Parts: sequence; C-alpha cells; structure tokens
Amino acid sequence: MLNLRAAFSNGTLVHPPGFYVVGFTAMPHANLYLIFLGVIYALTVLFNCFILCIIWLDHKLHTPKFLAVANLAVVDILFSSCLIPSMLKTFLFKDTFVPFNLCLVQMGVYYCCSSLESFSLAVLAYDRLIAICIPLRQHSINTNTNMLCILGTVWTFCVTVIIFSTTIMNRLTFCGSVQVNSYFCDYSPVYRLSCNDYSLQWATAVSLSIIILFGPLTFIIVSYASILIAVFRMKNVGSRYKALATCTEHLILVAIFYLPTLTLYIIGFFLYRPDPDIRMVTLSMSACMPPCLNPVVYSLKTKEIKSKAQTLFCKTVKTVRPVNKQ
Repeated sequence: MLNLRAAFSNGTLVHPPGFYVVGFTAMPHANLYLIFLGVIYALTVLFNCFILCIIWLDHKLHTPKFLAVANLAVVDILFSSCLIPSMLKTFLFKDTFVPFNLCLVQMGVYYCCSSLESFSLAVLAYDRLIAICIPLRQHSINTNTNMLCILGTVWTFCVTVIIFSTTIMNRLTFCGSVQVNSYFCDYSPVYRLSCNDYSLQWATAVSLSIIILFGPLTFIIVSYASILIAVFRMKNVGSRYKALATCTEHLILVAIFYLPTLTLYIIGFFLYRPDPDIRMVTLSMSACMPPCLNPVVYSLKTKEIKSKAQTLFCKTVKTVRPVNKQ
C-alpha cells in the first residue's frame, strides 16, 4: 500500500491487480436469491431463443416490427449472460476477486447491454408510432432496410459511448480500498475508489445516464402521446380498440424495465438513502427480470407469435404420437 501511495505522489497512474466485489455478503439468505437468479437466467435464455426461432422460421414475421422484437431478444440474452453467471461465480462460489481488465470489460458489456435495452424499447415505440399515426405510408417509411439501419445506428452509438466511458477509467489511480460494494464491477462504485480526480468519470456517468435512460423514455412518452391523439381522432370504436391493443405488450415491457429503476432513483434523490442490500436487490432484479419477461409478454400478447407457437406445438405433438405408438 505504501508503494502505491508513493507512486501516486509521483504522478504515476497505479492500477491494482483487481477488485473484490463484496455486495450481498451481509444479506441473509443471499444464496437462495442467487439460485433464484440462476433459474431466471435459464428461463431467459430458453424463452428468448424460442422467440428468435419462431421469427426465424416464419417468413411472414420477417417484418420491421419483428426485426425489432428479434433485436430485443438478442439484447436480453446478452444482458443476462453478462450479469447473472458472473454473479453466481462471485457470490455463490465465493470467488469475489475480479482482475482489473476483466472488471472494465464486465462494466462495459453490462452498460452497453443496458443501453441497448433502453434504446430497443424506443425502437419498438417508433414502429408503433409509424403503424398507427401514418398507416398509409407505413410500408414505405418503415421498411426492413430502414429498420436495420436504425438498429445498426443504435448498436454503433451504444458501443461507442460505452467504450469511451470505460476507457477513461484507465486514467484513474487506485491507492486505497479495492472493495466494490455492488453486485458486479459497477461504474460509480469503482471510480469512487480512486485517489485522483474523477470528475470526468462522474460527468460521463451523469451525462450518459440522462441520455441512455431519459432520452429513449422521453421519445416513448412523446410517441404514445401522438398515438393517443391519432387514436382518439378515429371515428370507429373498433379501430380505436384494435390500435391500442397492438401497443399493450410494448407498454408492459416499458413499465417492467423503467419503473423499478426510476422509483429507486427518485427515492434515493428526494426521500432517503435506501439500504445498500435493498438497493442491490432492486437494481439486480430490474436488470434480470425484464429479459426474462419480455418474450413471455410478446408470446402472450402478440397473436402472430402465439399462433406460430401453437402451430409448432401441434406439429410436435403429431410427430411424437406416432413414435410412441410404434
């Protein structure tokens, strides 16, 4: 430790071998919660792969809307895979040490997937906006090519800004504690351990949080305000109901993703500082549950996916029965 402080006093950047992730260590029954997350992870991969297979097999679903749904399924798999397995390794098997470079990689992948999740919900709102507000020009505006360009732009933006925000962590010197009080190598808990000025990292975290969280959410709110105006201008009540029914699954996904995080931040900023364990459980659940529930919501609420799933199930049953008779 004295050598680290001496190097810091000489102006040399000092990076530790790694960090110790110490979240959940004082929480009772933490192992049961982690096992529950393991089950959630298995279901997430299963459900999202199921959605991807259905979209891949049915050419009628090769439309802009379901390209956006498939993109969300891919993001959900990556989001869960970058978080839950590492949590199980860290806390269930008591392997809390994370090498420095791996910590930055984990941090970058997590926030990249979180950003993609937020923007993917905005892309789905864009699809509904075009379909309901400009129905006559929907197929000329919202083509597969245009949707792929939008998704490519979203991925490029998210990857670029997260690479920048992660790279600037190398400018910090760590000469004190290396214990990260979180459930993974989280951005803010890590830069707050540094011994030199971290104002750039703080400004980056605040700016990107506003852009990544509130930017897409604002677009979604404006989109649905426009959709409601367009719906209430429809003279036919049946048309109103049909238009709103196509939005229900997306609104459920938006509520599942945004409400827990926004509620926690509002409570933390304006009311009181929540218990660290409660905060970590809430944030980890808000990161792990949406990827699991998203495909379930689309399977239950989207008639195209539901009908294709029923067709595949019936074919599977018919195939299995003759084999059993033999």
